Amino acid sequence: MDGLEQPKSSFIFFLFAEVCKIPAGCPAPCCIQNIFIRFSLAISSWVSPVPEASHSSTQGCPGGGFIAADFAAKIWDVKSKQQRGSTSCSREPGEREEAPGAMGSRSPTEVQMSQLVLPCHTNHRGELSAGQLLKWIDTAACLSAERHAGCPCVTASMDDIYFEHTISVGQVVNIKAKVNRAFNSSMEVGIQVSYEDLCSGKHCSICKAYATFVAQGPPGTKVKLKPLAPQTEEEKIEHSIAAERRRMRLVHKDTLKDLLTRSPRNTELETRDGSVVVPAEKTRVESVELVLPPHANHQGNTFGGQIMAWMENVATIAASRLCHAHPTLRAIEMFHFRGPSQVGDRLVLKAIVNNAFKNSMEVGVCAEAYDQEMSVSRRHINSAFMTFVVLDEEGQPRTLPMVVPQPGDGERRYREASARKKIRLDRKYVVSCKQNEVPLSVPWDQSNKVYLSYNNVSALKTLVAKANWALAREKEKVRIYTLEEDKFLSFRIEMSVRIAAGQAFSLLSDLRRRHEWDRHYASAELVQQVDEDDAIYHVLSQTLSHENKPQDFVILASRRKPCDKGDPYVVAFRSVTLPTHPACPSFTRGETLCSGFCVWPEGEETSKVAYYNQATPGYLAYVTTNVAGLSSDFCATFEACERFLLKNKDDLIARIRDL
Repeated sequence: MDGLEQPKSSFIFFLFAEVCKIPAGCPAPCCIQNIFIRFSLAISSWVSPVPEASHSSTQGCPGGGFIAADFAAKIWDVKSKQQRGSTSCSREPGEREEAPGAMGSRSPTEVQMSQLVLPCHTNHRGELSAGQLLKWIDTAACLSAERHAGCPCVTASMDDIYFEHTISVGQVVNIKAKVNRAFNSSMEVGIQVSYEDLCSGKHCSICKAYATFVAQGPPGTKVKLKPLAPQTEEEKIEHSIAAERRRMRLVHKDTLKDLLTRSPRNTELETRDGSVVVPAEKTRVESVELVLPPHANHQGNTFGGQIMAWMENVATIAASRLCHAHPTLRAIEMFHFRGPSQVGDRLVLKAIVNNAFKNSMEVGVCAEAYDQEMSVSRRHINSAFMTFVVLDEEGQPRTLPMVVPQPGDGERRYREASARKKIRLDRKYVVSCKQNEVPLSVPWDQSNKVYLSYNNVSALKTLVAKANWALAREKEKVRIYTLEEDKFLSFRIEMSVRIAAGQAFSLLSDLRRRHEWDRHYASAELVQQVDEDDAIYHVLSQTLSHENKPQDFVILASRRKPCDKGDPYVVAFRSVTLPTHPACPSFTRGETLCSGFCVWPEGEETSKVAYYNQATPGYLAYVTTNVAGLSSDFCATFEACERFLLKNKDDLIARIRDL
């Protein structure tokens, strides 16, 4: 502390000691640190007077209070070091120390939770149990949801959770939860979990999760949630992509059914040399829990996190019976709560190993509730599928015994576990990767069609939400923007057109008509109409490659109508690989990572049409030449697009009327 601050700190501490009757020269005990800081806040006008206009409304404290609190914390830190010597934990070179509680810009729905891992929270290895972590995650997410809804909320579902690391005794779990988007009566809450080592100062990510909560009003009423207004770039991206994640949840069951329909009916057991064979029935576990008030929330409903913790407990026992070792939970499959349970309910929890692969196993768990000991009927509360591994001394997965399923339901569960593994790998490969880690052309098939469509649309929405677009050129109604980020150069071309947004959306989403206004397109053949929203095209381009050959593309086109007021119509394009359309020697196979249209209604008969393209290295030279030279090619192409839309909007209206 410099010479100017030292007299002030001494004076403040002197006043503090006088008020608290601390003997002169006595080091202040640790338990009164907070009182000292509060005392400094009370005299903040002397310590750090600030103009009235600079006061902040964050948490209701004036700006001077924050300055005084920070000043007092510095005083405390200096005095502590003077009295006991420097005993702070070592920090990596160049690592910046952040003040505890520093918030920056925070969402109104954001909730932060920090929990010190104690021995009572851990398993036999001294690692935080996954069940306890799930309870903390659910609690933080519920508090965030209720902060936005202003009424009680219950857990409806939880997306896949992949646990990247384990957490040990003495470390701190930091959980941050905030509402990404509110729909009618449900909302998506994003949760980030990390751990902090207090001695080394190391921080590490544990998992990222998305939970859906439903607002509960008085009996017989339905709560209409207020819309959420995202502020930062990150919040805008999460808000936009939340609609895609919601769509993916709704079709999850259909994806599994479709994969099972196309898979062989006969169950073929995996063979592994030297592996022990264990009947699945030997892994079966059944346990009962009585729901007591500590297990319930403030509405009397059992905590979703508590149910998940009980389910994780019986699943761990089932996995241990297969491998005769202590397993580690690696992932939890997306699951839905079917109904609530209350204080006084008895919860019956059942678990069994559905299938064991070479290095992992899937355990199926279900929870049922009944309210009386003699009750015959049971309510299905939840089902979940958990993936476990067994680690050796070096932390590597061990080879597991094989499972022999029972005929009937056992064989069905065995087949479904294999299908879920395929879906899980596809989802993790396509959805969980960062955008710059996803291959340009992902092989397309029925099992990953939902996730490729999700990745296609979410990549475009992420590009749209970026904040650093720079205006490169403006010619009459056409504006060209560029965005330089990492190894990509992206561009956006937009203009207003006198056409209804829905009509522009219909005309631009059909690539077979692209050649009518885009001179770079020679033709586009519809290869497969996947569903109402997705189609695959084989496109021939007139643009020559560096090999002096025309290019061709296999493109997945994904359409989305607005989910809510203010959302655009979206048409997203990305390259995929089809075995029926391999690369041809007479063409250079081109690839597009992310491109497409967004159409925003500006009025009943006016729309803003924007085209986006994230240029890949092979296309970068062409884009750079046009942008750097401010070529009129982009403007001319988009003006041709406008003429195409105006010319065909009346024909489109007539065709719709005929239908």
